[in-house]
Amino acid sequence: MLEFSSAQLNAWMVMLLWPATRILATMSVAPLFGHGNIPTTVKIGLGLMLSVAVAPALPPMPDIAPFSGDGVFILVQQILIGLAIGFAMKLTFNAIELAGELAALTMGLSFATFYDPNSQSEASSVSQLFGWLALMVFVSSNLHLALLASLTDSFSTLPVSPLPVGTGPFKLIAAYGGKIFALGLQFALPIIASLLVTNLALGLLTKAAPQLNLFGIGFPITLGVGFLMISLVLPYLTQPLLNAIEQAVQLPAQFSLAPVR
Repeated sequence: MLEFSSAQLNAWMVMLLWPATRILATMSVAPLFGHGNIPTTVKIGLGLMLSVAVAPALPPMPDIAPFSGDGVFILVQQILIGLAIGFAMKLTFNAIELAGELAALTMGLSFATFYDPNSQSEASSVSQLFGWLALMVFVSSNLHLALLASLTDSFSTLPVSPLPVGTGPFKLIAAYGGKIFALGLQFALPIIASLLVTNLALGLLTKAAPQLNLFGIGFPITLGVGFLMISLVLPYLTQPLLNAIEQAVQLPAQFSLAPVR
């Protein structure tokens, strides 16, 4: 009959518990894996399967009881690290959706909102279009697999340890957030600039011919110009979008373990 000691059971629990905590925290907010349409049971099952698959290849876990004070501290730390990795990826998609919101606002489509199950809020149609296109680029380029590989590598760059994590990774994510939202604004700039010129032309036309109904002709023109610019700009956004997602995937490799000062 097989017999297991409490020390063996504790070691097996530690080997699976802390990696699974970081992986599940990442998948709860990361694009595609954390989408609102995916059932919670599927997310948990996929996270546990991935944890079981990668656990034997990870660096040795600290010999600390999971339910001790240090064990609970490590558990909370893994949740924060996992959420930070997933949030870094989420920022890229939020920037793309921001570009869609700005374009819809300039086109006059800000009132055409639909329920977005991913963010559990109202979002404009253009924003959702940009978000789905970004998700298609993410999946078609196999960057979802690169995200899982980067998440696994994070156990080497930021190993499970009772030492507190310094502020370096979180400062890195904050700096990355500023860059990525600036990139989202750059995505929307061609559409905003063309619609600004269109509105200026309509203003001059109304000044020259006051009898024209600006509200009757202005809205169809701005919509037409907006959709035309979206169709012209989208093919050129693929590579910058791909570069931004790849940069977000590689962000965990820049994390490092540092004591709190």
